[in-house]
Amino acid sequence: MSTIPNTVHIVHADPAMSAGLFVLLAAQGEWRVSSEADDPSRGSLAQVLVADYATGIALARRCGVHQAVLIVSQLDKEWEVRTAMESGVQGYLHQSCSHDELARAVRQLVRGIRYLSEAVSRSVAASLSRATLTERETDVLELLAEGCCNKLIARRLGIGVGTVKTHVKGVMSKLDATARTHAVVVAAARGLIDPGRRPSGMHGAMAVLQ
Repeated sequence: MSTIPNTVHIVHADPAMSAGLFVLLAAQGEWRVSSEADDPSRGSLAQVLVADYATGIALARRCGVHQAVLIVSQLDKEWEVRTAMESGVQGYLHQSCSHDELARAVRQLVRGIRYLSEAVSRSVAASLSRATLTERETDVLELLAEGCCNKLIARRLGIGVGTVKTHVKGVMSKLDATARTHAVVVAAARGLIDPGRRPSGMHGAMAVLQ
C-alpha cells in the first residue's frame, strides 16, 4: 500500500485532543492534515498517523512499514512505552509536550526517522540497562501484587513452593528490592505490573483447581 507524502491523519480517541492536534499541526502549514472526524477515508493513505495509546498500538501492528504511527498519550510507564515500541510505533510523546515538540516529532516521522520525547527516551534507556524479568518472574510478581503467599502462588501457577521462592528471589534481585512489598512498589512505579494481565499459568492452574 502506498501513502501520500507529507500527509498526517489524526485518529486520537479523545475528541478534544483530536481537535487540538488537528489545529496545531494544520497551523504549521507543512503537511496536509486530516482527521477521523472530518474524513476517515484519508487514514489509509496518510504518511503519519497520530493516535492515542491503544489505537496507536493497534495501527502499528496493522500498518507495518507503510505508515508511521505517533502516539500522544499521558501513559509513560516503562512497560507501556516498551509495549508500544515493540508493536512498531515510530513516535511517542507525552500529551503535555510543547507545540514545537509535536511539530518536530511529525517532521521526523515524515522523514522516516523515529522520534521519542526526552522523558520517554530516558524511560526506554533505563529499561534497557536493567535486567529483564522472565515471563514466569512476571507471573509471580503479579500474584505478589495481589498479596498471595508462596503456597498460594505455587498452587495458582501449578509449580512447587521451592520454585516460587527462587522466582521471588530473582524478582527482588532484578528490582533491587529489599522486601516483597518493596518489589511490588518498584514494579508499579516502573509500570511493570499490568493490571489487566492474567499470569500465563493461570488458565491451566485454575482448571486443575476447579
